[in-house]
Amino acid sequence: MAELLRVDKLVAGYGDAKVLALVEFSLEEGRSLALLGRNGAGKTTLLNSIVGVTTRHSGTIHFASRDISRLPAENRAALGIGWVPQERNIFRSLTVEENLTAIARRGPWDTARVYGMFPRLKERSRNLGNQLSGGEQQMLAVGRALMLNPKILLLDEPLEGLAPIIVDELLAALRNIVTGEGMSAIIVEQKARKVLPLTDEVIVLERGGIIYRDTSIALLASPETLEKHLSV
Repeated sequence: MAELLRVDKLVAGYGDAKVLALVEFSLEEGRSLALLGRNGAGKTTLLNSIVGVTTRHSGTIHFASRDISRLPAENRAALGIGWVPQERNIFRSLTVEENLTAIARRGPWDTARVYGMFPRLKERSRNLGNQLSGGEQQMLAVGRALMLNPKILLLDEPLEGLAPIIVDELLAALRNIVTGEGMSAIIVEQKARKVLPLTDEVIVLERGGIIYRDTSIALLASPETLEKHLSV
């Protein structure tokens, strides 16, 4: 498989503050990565750096064989980087359907496919964003990212604060997207045992650097390593 994303010796943060220290990894097309670590380890900063909303001090980011290190965030999205931030960032004053179509790009993912994956959204297609529950807003955020028809999907703690039944629904959808559809993805999540079965590879960050990398299966099979790095 061809390489889709490569991060080389990345040092990045916010303003003068450096959060990431010489981070290096790559991801092939069709592969998925769990990005784990304790609070403050730099997980969100790494996603934000790929998206293009941090300060890059040194190092490079290549996506689809192109150096995107200096590209503005909107140009990176146009190249095929779909992002679901912690804040979800849906348009609260627009309906569900308007949220989905406002930034849609041509491709296999359309409103019918998103509604098929998230029937709750179809039922609430005329509801405003601010009329949805937290779980429905998260589904909408994922659906909106899919409507960009991205080459890679970046999800920042998609299960945070959700009721167990919604967590199960969202995990089923993500499993379909990642394993069924073969979409490349990087998933940041505190619930390691929930996300590892969905992904091919795993990276653990600590203090802005990578301290562990292996297959997701290998980490799941090693409770001692999980406890050591994540205290789970």
